[in-house]
Amino acid sequence: MSAIKRLCYSCDLKNDPQLIEKYKEYHAAGNAWPEITKSIKDAGIIDMEIYLTGNRLFMIMEVDETFDPEQKARMDASNPKVQEWEKLMDTFQQRLPWAENGQKWVPLEKVFKLEK
Repeated sequence: MSAIKRLCYSCDLKNDPQLIEKYKEYHAAGNAWPEITKSIKDAGIIDMEIYLTGNRLFMIMEVDETFDPEQKARMDASNPKVQEWEKLMDTFQQRLPWAENGQKWVPLEKVFKLEK
């Protein structure tokens, strides 16, 4: 049985209600470009959810043992459709103040887990 790992990230949207609604439209069920969802699945990402509060996004990914964030970055960099999507999403997103080197999605640190 393969090991599944959960990874969590955060990013901000520009604090503009119209832009936030448009971003939500792009991410509504069935609206994400099929090339994007394929690239996500091809990278070993089993499940992905994005949550929003105010203008802050939280992304939760469940990945299998084949997932490698550096490999995913290389795959994305060489995929013109992913680059087009990322450029489009940049019109809605802004970097967190503590993001390093232009990093868009910042990894979250787990600080609590409910014990069984």
